[in-house]
Amino acid sequence: MELNDLLRDKEIDAREVLVLRHRPTEPDLNKVLPLLAADKPELFNAYQQTQGATLEKSMSSASYVASFIGHEPGKALYVGLYKIGKTKPLTLAQYVKVPEKIELFKLGMKGPSGTRPSCLWFDLKLMDFYSEWKGKLIVDWPPPERSWWRRAHQNIMPVHAVLEDSALDSAMKRWDELDFSWSQLAVLPKRWQAKLAEWRGIYYIFDTSAAKGYVGSAYGAQNLLGRWRNYAASGHGGNRLLRQRDPRHFRFTILELVAPNMEADEIIRLESSWKERLHTRQPHGLNDN
Repeated sequence: MELNDLLRDKEIDAREVLVLRHRPTEPDLNKVLPLLAADKPELFNAYQQTQGATLEKSMSSASYVASFIGHEPGKALYVGLYKIGKTKPLTLAQYVKVPEKIELFKLGMKGPSGTRPSCLWFDLKLMDFYSEWKGKLIVDWPPPERSWWRRAHQNIMPVHAVLEDSALDSAMKRWDELDFSWSQLAVLPKRWQAKLAEWRGIYYIFDTSAAKGYVGSAYGAQNLLGRWRNYAASGHGGNRLLRQRDPRHFRFTILELVAPNMEADEIIRLESSWKERLHTRQPHGLNDN
């Protein structure tokens, strides 16, 4: 069985379908795109609603876009089938003011390149096409690898596997293996959020631009999730020295988990101990107490 068989079973003409295998060249965006597909579909769709001139021309004469994400070499992970609707032109000034694009810029997407004065914004509507296989269906992607979009009827894309669980928001790593950028805090999958809300502990923020660190503790409402959400919203969490830094350079990790019933005084003692051992108090670090 291959992709065109699935289209045929739903009475969709493969000649009207373009198949996209998204694999952003921006490292940070490439890392979070599966998370956007899982829990932020409006941002994922905004990412694909504008395209370069060549694909834009092909989309203007097609009826559907089958969206996949680069899963591993030679493989593509299914996100959804979108009906191509109306288009509207966007100038560069309009493009950079689209709210969803602004969010994507924060996640590492580069702005439009080249000399094009405008582009088309495509109205893409998600269809109910094997929606139960979102994040689970994997197809083989024909070579060459760099050709990231194809016409369905001119290619054979065999079904490689249908996973039991979605690979878009796969199980979270161990607590001592987590390493998030500031922008990633805003797009954490819901099941990851639930786990962080259970955990109390000592966390570490490293500013890669200054090579300095900050130690904090989380034991209030929603524990680590609540504290990190504060940073996601403000960039500094109310800390004086962090206010002076650019949060786009921050990395967030966990130094130690503590028992959910540990007294606040003991957690604060542990936090102070980590500050001493990692030398994060000013002038060597970003803690001011």
